[in-house]
Amino acid sequence: MAETAAAETAPAGTMISRKEGGIGWMIYDQQAKYNAVTYDMRRAIPGIMADFEADDDVRVAVIAGAGEKAFISGSDISQFGAKRSSEDARKMYDEASSQANAAMEAFSKPMSAMINGYCLGAGVLTAMLCDFRIAADNAKFGTPPAKLGLGFGYGGVDSLVKLVGPAYAAEMLFTGNRYGADDALRMGMVNRVVDYSDLEDTVREIAGTIAANAPLTLKSVKASIRNTQMDESGRDMADVQAQIVACFASEDYKEGQTAFMEKRKPDFKGK
Repeated sequence: MAETAAAETAPAGTMISRKEGGIGWMIYDQQAKYNAVTYDMRRAIPGIMADFEADDDVRVAVIAGAGEKAFISGSDISQFGAKRSSEDARKMYDEASSQANAAMEAFSKPMSAMINGYCLGAGVLTAMLCDFRIAADNAKFGTPPAKLGLGFGYGGVDSLVKLVGPAYAAEMLFTGNRYGADDALRMGMVNRVVDYSDLEDTVREIAGTIAANAPLTLKSVKASIRNTQMDESGRDMADVQAQIVACFASEDYKEGQTAFMEKRKPDFKGK
């Protein structure tokens, strides 16, 4: 297991990155504040994503929060006075946020959110950047900007509407209320809800299944899914088709056929 930060003893306000069994784990760690995201934590995200992207041994990423109480409880509002008090400071803070979000959005490999406890504000935005979401039965979701007087960017609204539909998005954003895991499942915000005690095992099992599949196929399918969510004018169908063709021309395609005929598990290399 490789790590870019000390694991469970990491100081508050850090991002933990580790790799194991084909899975890249990116963990938000500020447990004293329910993993509220700081400016420095956001600045660390592009580097972690780039490392996962470049490492062929990483087949899937899992995004999680440290501890038992929260995935991400939002942005660390205590920093707003220092980090967003002036126009220049606000631009720097927002740029760090944009770069972090862009790095996650551009990640070409499958990415899952493992959600327990509080998933509020920036936590919801982060979860929506993932391809799918698994929640514990103790998860609590909410988008509270209306209760704080904050602006909620169009990109976040657009993502929420695409995920849960305009009516649920309106209810969440207008009220700022919190919703339980079963409500989130009903809305379509999460793929499944499991007992908290089973959450990590469930996520590891799903991520392990993904990691064992053909990387080029996973990449091409993710590109196709992304393009379905764009306006037709913005779709890059040439790239999508090129990735599909690359799958059929790959060594993994031959390995998949051979493994099927030999009735064994394939050993995909991403080539």
